[in-house]
Amino acid sequence: MAPAVLIETLQKRYGTVEAVKKVSLRVESGEIFGLLGPNGAGKTTTLRCLCTLATPDAGTIEVSGVSVLDNPRVARQLLGYVAQEVALDKVLTGRELLELQAALYHLPRAIAKERIEQMIALLGLTEWADQRTGTYSGGIRKRLDLAAGLLHKPDVLVLDEPTVGLDIESRTAIWQFLRQLRDGGTTVLMTSHYLEEVDALADRVAIIDQGVVIATGTPSELKDRVGGDRVTLRIREFTPPQEAESAKTMLNDLPFVQEVIINEAQGNSLNLVVDPQSDALITIQQALKEAGIPTFGISQARPSLDDVYLAATGKTLLDADLAAAGMRDPKKERKQNMR
Repeated sequence: MAPAVLIETLQKRYGTVEAVKKVSLRVESGEIFGLLGPNGAGKTTTLRCLCTLATPDAGTIEVSGVSVLDNPRVARQLLGYVAQEVALDKVLTGRELLELQAALYHLPRAIAKERIEQMIALLGLTEWADQRTGTYSGGIRKRLDLAAGLLHKPDVLVLDEPTVGLDIESRTAIWQFLRQLRDGGTTVLMTSHYLEEVDALADRVAIIDQGVVIATGTPSELKDRVGGDRVTLRIREFTPPQEAESAKTMLNDLPFVQEVIINEAQGNSLNLVVDPQSDALITIQQALKEAGIPTFGISQARPSLDDVYLAATGKTLLDADLAAAGMRDPKKERKQNMR
């Protein structure tokens, strides 16, 4: 049986920027598949190529066995796409917008009417369906956008940051709806840089960094690969690189320490993977004291998807987001902290 989505060695360049570098993904039918990564990682570009909104430079893309590049018209019938930015005509009512969407998909009038009523009921839009969309809150606008993407009953629903900017109540409602879709057999492919969203929803995850897939698996599998608990240690608020390296060498010799990573973007803090059965915090603090190394802060927690990203790249997703936005330059910060 063909997978719901198959992407092999996808490449896409915008001028001198290589947005996607040989991305390969396989999404099985009836699962929620999450693409996790910082802003600028290539998530949206990958989805735009899948949904025929951008033409890749190389690679193959299939939806339910249909080539997106060779048969884009057929592929569009199999896909529902909900972009990150909600684009609704503020003059139309919710019902009128869904009627327009049904006409664009050439749905027969009787079928369109039935499906519109189904979507309005399913997404809790009855109260707002006959009001102009310009009066909608962000959460209601997103629900209507989902209804439009599902109106033609696609095999695969593609969502780009489905809950960005929404309040907790709206996010929770959309999470519940996506689980219902999955349980009903619809495949959902979504991007997000919200760790808790992907952890809570996705059956499987691919983590993307700088246009490359760096890890794939279930959330549990990815976290298990990190192994052990995560200890975050800050020797000083801003630790000199030499002192961080000395502490790393000393900590690596402790029998319960499996790995030590220096996080340059967070003031050369140290991130350790340790045996969860050990008295890690007490032993680490004692070893640091005996070595004459101070402790500014220390904490221990179970592995998270952010730890998976950190282990693969040496930085957290937040650090990567800030760097992509041009808000933080770790090299400049390091030079300033050493003055």
